[in-house]
Amino acid sequence: MENIKLINFVDLSLEEKKMILEWRNHPDIKKWMYNQNNIKLDEHLAFIDSLNCQDNKLYFLVRQDTENIGVIDFYNFDNKISSEFGFYSNPYTKVAGIGRILENISINYAFETLQVKVLKLEVFSDNIQVRNLHKKFKFKEVSKKIVNNKEVICMELER
Repeated sequence: MENIKLINFVDLSLEEKKMILEWRNHPDIKKWMYNQNNIKLDEHLAFIDSLNCQDNKLYFLVRQDTENIGVIDFYNFDNKISSEFGFYSNPYTKVAGIGRILENISINYAFETLQVKVLKLEVFSDNIQVRNLHKKFKFKEVSKKIVNNKEVICMELER
């Protein structure tokens, strides 16, 4: 992926951390999160600080050229067998194919850098656009569960 830079959340400036919080609290983003409440700045900053002490969670700001296009995250990868991941795009930008870009970056990072064998994700069943995106990248639906009274599809990609 040309001109893509991943910036670890723990290395972000205060302004960048505030920008990501604004994205995360945007109605188009938070409606797809398990926690759909607005997150307060002190909670957000405490979460980012906690990442310094955790070796099984990574969160990155994704920058393409000079534009901040989204966030990707990886967690539960401490066994080198699998990792779970998620991403969301900057709700204020209109980069063509942004979902495909973030998905590609996530897949490459998980298999090349983390060197896991299975990449896992969870998506609300009514998030059809994102479910279809994952299917285009060959993710398979492996199970379902209920979170916050909504159906969640668990998907996996093996290498």
